[in-house]
Amino acid sequence: MINSLEDKARKFAAEAHGNINHRRKYTEEPYIIHPAAVVQLVRSVPHTETMLCAAWLHDVVEDTPVTLSEVESEFGPEVAALVEQLTDVSKPTDGNRKVRKGIDREHTAIASPEAKTIKLADLIDNSKNIIAHDPTFARVYLAEKEMLLQVLVEGDQTLWNQANDILRAAKG
Repeated sequence: MINSLEDKARKFAAEAHGNINHRRKYTEEPYIIHPAAVVQLVRSVPHTETMLCAAWLHDVVEDTPVTLSEVESEFGPEVAALVEQLTDVSKPTDGNRKVRKGIDREHTAIASPEAKTIKLADLIDNSKNIIAHDPTFARVYLAEKEMLLQVLVEGDQTLWNQANDILRAAKG
């Protein structure tokens, strides 16, 4: 029995990522470990159930066959709006990585404070993983995230400070 909208989102995300056998890049763990970590970070600061649902679902449109309209149908317009704000909009045909990340950063810049809080949690978890497992790529990734952090200032300040501390510590 599903007890809450958040439980439904957790199960939906686990199924969406599990159906394609989506794994974490460096550890080969089931991908759902990442949304779970993002949810825990969001839960550690002021949040709503809508934010927790979107945290579970933040990668389903970007990384699985799930569509935004399916998210809206299952979870309503508020959750779908957050997921849309968290989903990268660039396409491989838009240009090189730098160009694509710029397009995605512009999309994030106009996101709500709630979406920016979730994005900060996502940045924190991904940064820790990449720093630990791929120091070479981490240099490129962290430079991108430093620029992204500039547009996330309306997100939760505790998470913003934590993300900034991780980036600064990694730079040495």
